[in-house]
Amino acid sequence: MSQRMLVIEDEPTLSRLLSYNLTQEGFQVEVEEHGTAGYEKAANHEYDLILLDVMLPGMNGFQILEKLRGSGITTPIIILTAKNAEEEVVQGLKMGADDYITKPFGVSELLARVSAVMRRVSGHVEEVKTPDQQGNVISLGQLEIYPEKYEVRLGGQSINLRPKEFEVLLYLAKKPGVVLTRDDLMNVVWGFDYIGGQRTVDVHVSSLRKKLELDPESVHIDSIRGVGYKLVVNPKKGSHHSI
Repeated sequence: MSQRMLVIEDEPTLSRLLSYNLTQEGFQVEVEEHGTAGYEKAANHEYDLILLDVMLPGMNGFQILEKLRGSGITTPIIILTAKNAEEEVVQGLKMGADDYITKPFGVSELLARVSAVMRRVSGHVEEVKTPDQQGNVISLGQLEIYPEKYEVRLGGQSINLRPKEFEVLLYLAKKPGVVLTRDDLMNVVWGFDYIGGQRTVDVHVSSLRKKLELDPESVHIDSIRGVGYKLVVNPKKGSHHSI
């Protein structure tokens, strides 16, 4: 049975983005744009996780959080805050939020945060494993990506990637051989409201290519002129995709 998630967010574009990507990950997602209605849903229905914006019409996120925790509802809650809003983060965590995400954010960061909170609140303690023993891994030829750890290995050697480089590679690796447009990458990695241009994507892909030159025969990134990029894996290297 899929896990149920409630998204309380009044910005339509962002709520659609959240709903789409979380549904793709197997969640059953409900969206509420008004704070008071969102509170009523959260208080009267069971959810596995709530994504809660701070600035909402009606009841704001802090009021919702305070009332839910005050009534004994322990559903995991991740608050969505504005960039550099440290006071909001501190206040939300003190009031009982389980984690926070600052806007704008990439989808990879969102999913990593959701996964971490779900594991943490489940009370399930995993034994410590080495990277080679981790079950949550994408393997493509000699490339190994560990999404929850932000780690990458190529031919057994660790590759040092910046956070956005990692997220670009992760998104490409989830759809090997599929051409992804610059807009796709921009929206998923940097967020729909990122004000930078597509040149940002090109710069990060260029940097990634240089770092993948450690084993270019196993995996490399192709440019599709005027469209975008795709991750190409040499099948002779024994690729498989698992996550």
